[in-house]
Amino acid sequence: MTTPSPAPQEPADSDLRLVERTVAGDQRAYELLVIKYQRRIERLVGRMVRDTDLVADITQETFLRAYRALHQFRGEAQFYTWLYRIAVNTAKKALVDMKRNPVVTESALRGSSDSEDETSFLDRELISDETPETVLAAQEIAAAVNAAMEALPEDLRQAVTLREIEGLSYEEIALAMECPIGTVRSRIFRAREAISARVKPLLEKRSGKRW
Repeated sequence: MTTPSPAPQEPADSDLRLVERTVAGDQRAYELLVIKYQRRIERLVGRMVRDTDLVADITQETFLRAYRALHQFRGEAQFYTWLYRIAVNTAKKALVDMKRNPVVTESALRGSSDSEDETSFLDRELISDETPETVLAAQEIAAAVNAAMEALPEDLRQAVTLREIEGLSYEEIALAMECPIGTVRSRIFRAREAISARVKPLLEKRSGKRW
């Protein structure tokens, strides 16, 4: 009779293990999580607020809130998805307190997450040969996309941002937004349609380019 092999353990530096070590009192483990995700959270917050001075404060508050709630993390979702939700809520609270509305900046539209493995819906039409005409056209399109994003209802804007800028899967977005995956697909479809309608007139001026 063979002895069953033990179940594989999480690597010592995996997010779940780092969380477990932090809860057990290892402060260095949480520092590693902060180092790992600080830049991504800063980029995310930077897409939600115009005031760059707020980004560092909101990011710090995000990690403080996450630390206090760390015992609630059970690993059902990826740690970044869980952290993302805290960051969005923290940024929203800051914006409400200051009576500002979240926006997506033009620079954010040109960014992409480390996890993206293909050109996103928003980026495809911003890629062009570097000539004065195409650079100007790309800038006009970026401005139109930005305006279209700002005009979206918050739930649509958040869903399409998660998909096209953060590069999250539909399943991860459903977890982050706490809604069914069908709702996520519907929101992203509607957001894309609204953006396309805003940008299409500009795209028609560019030869050989279609949305």
